[in-house]
Amino acid sequence: MAGAASWSFSENDFKQIQQHLQAFLRDANARCALLVDRTGQLVATVGDPPQFDSAAFASLTAADFSANDQLAKMVGEHEFASLVHQGQKESMLLADVAKRVILVVLFDQRTTLGLVKLKGKAVVERLTKVFEEMFKGVGAGPSAPQKGLLEGAEDEIDKLFG
Repeated sequence: MAGAASWSFSENDFKQIQQHLQAFLRDANARCALLVDRTGQLVATVGDPPQFDSAAFASLTAADFSANDQLAKMVGEHEFASLVHQGQKESMLLADVAKRVILVVLFDQRTTLGLVKLKGKAVVERLTKVFEEMFKGVGAGPSAPQKGLLEGAEDEIDKLFG
């Protein structure tokens, strides 16, 4: 399974990632976890299949995270490590993994934001280790993401907030 053009998963890496995400979903009682790379490519989905266009969702997620990086800088933060979008019925947590991938957790009223954040912190640490080992193996460390689908969006955000 491939993500950005500069790296890909081995079967073993993918199995580890799936196992971590499945355990997290069970422990947090969340519905679905998606991994999206910073260029907007969907990397993996675990749990209940989303009832929307996953490719479009991945692209918007990456743009959202990129925009929030700019907002963080405006308020004097280097970055926001996680974001929460809370709705009446559906909510989502977005968290940075290894500076290259975004974990998106979809959850509903069956759980609480506190539990998702608590369990999310632990799975982010586990996933970060997996991705760092993976990047070390291919020489694609957590440097700036490859320009891709978001090239135009990032340029526009830079113009607005630069």
